[in-house]
Amino acid sequence: MSFLIRVQLPDTPGTLGAVATALGTVGADILSVDVVERGGGVAIDDLVVEIPSGRLPDALITAAESVDGVEVDAVRPYAGVLDTHRELELVEEIAAKPASGLEILAEGVPRIIRAGWAVVVEHAEAGAIRLASSNAAPETPITDLPWLPLERATILDAEEAWVPETWKELGTELAATPLGKPGKALLVARPGGPNFRAAEVARLEHFAGIVAVVLDS
Repeated sequence: MSFLIRVQLPDTPGTLGAVATALGTVGADILSVDVVERGGGVAIDDLVVEIPSGRLPDALITAAESVDGVEVDAVRPYAGVLDTHRELELVEEIAAKPASGLEILAEGVPRIIRAGWAVVVEHAEAGAIRLASSNAAPETPITDLPWLPLERATILDAEEAWVPETWKELGTELAATPLGKPGKALLVARPGGPNFRAAEVARLEHFAGIVAVVLDS
């Protein structure tokens, strides 16, 4: 079974290798590593690991944190190993099928930034309307989005009143970015975390800007 484990670790030579060794002691096989953020002597890394059937994910936390200075932010089940550098491929796919561009975007973005699901929403006089959704997106109506219109990409407070209770129960982390105009936005979610980092939100905003140009949104 595969898990995504986000770790904070000292940005020093050998530390990631020590984490890999520690994870290996509990039978974990590292499938991919993605540097999320780096600065101030600290690195934030996402590791996709596979552990033997029957092994509890808590063992990953114990193993990783056995290395001095390492803290685990979150561990959650993860389906497959994704290429975090496939933005160009997704843009090309959207450009080839602009009529389905929003649907392709909503389905593809979670695979790029390791989110659980995504929806494209637009501000209307009667509230917000959903323009496109990834297959994993919940069907819960989200017509009340007080943060629209949106000028800049941002991390949203997942405890605010507009957030459906079912999302809160799952500990869903949320981020959003304008899609060409303030009244249209891409909302991405991570049920169970980890938190969105500033570097991830900036990456999301940059990508949404490119897609908006392609779709002339």
